[in-house]
Amino acid sequence: MTESDAAAKLDTSVPHSARVWNYWLGGKDNFPVDRAVGDDFAKLYPDITVVARHSRAFLRRAVTFLVTEAGIRQFLDVGTGMPTAENTHQVAQAAAPDAKIVYVDNDPLVLAHARALLTSTPEGRTDYLDADLHAPERILTAAGATLDLSRPVGLILMNILGHVPDADQAILIVRELLAGLPSGSYLITADGTNVLDGPAFEEAIAVWNANAPLSYHLRHPDEIARFLDGLEILEPGLVPCSRWRPSPDAAGEDLREVDEFGAVARKP
Repeated sequence: MTESDAAAKLDTSVPHSARVWNYWLGGKDNFPVDRAVGDDFAKLYPDITVVARHSRAFLRRAVTFLVTEAGIRQFLDVGTGMPTAENTHQVAQAAAPDAKIVYVDNDPLVLAHARALLTSTPEGRTDYLDADLHAPERILTAAGATLDLSRPVGLILMNILGHVPDADQAILIVRELLAGLPSGSYLITADGTNVLDGPAFEEAIAVWNANAPLSYHLRHPDEIARFLDGLEILEPGLVPCSRWRPSPDAAGEDLREVDEFGAVARKP
């Protein structure tokens, strides 16, 4: 799809999760309809901005770990959303300039901003695929043009599996993606949960689902844990994102538990 095709597909009259998330993170790649839904959501669940911030910080720490301690140099980031700060390629290539990253999304606005995502170090490479989460085989085939799928890959599924209403279908997608990656690959995943602020978060999600074409479904951590079946889960396990290996210098930060659980796991 070309940028002109993406512009033709772009509908600014309905909100999109990637753009609303971009708004909560302080980005500028969103429209009035995204901000309106984002504000309505935040009125019901003010901590959503805290969740968004800790979600991004978790991703940063997890990617940094995979590069610096696990030796991963390839990443497949499915459902990347809008570029803001500390995107996967920026974090990975800051630690390893030769890292390769493939982003996957199907939002036309993300495609229109692909040039921002495609900025890479001279030693590495960054690519973007216009593809749907529900087509794992297509994603893997296309990603293979950039990544060497015979070598370990860091698979990133952040806040994307909640858009799959059926938990069994979400599990199948995860398994199909991991099946195409070799032993020694890792999964980084996190999604919204309903155990800490359940009623307020559920009410806000209902507002989202009433206004957006793509619904989102909060899950209990026990359901999210099923995505990790058969994998070696790294310590401290599946925990609130704010509690996953916080930085030693984070003592002054707001480290309260948030209703988004994340984990990093290795494919044996």
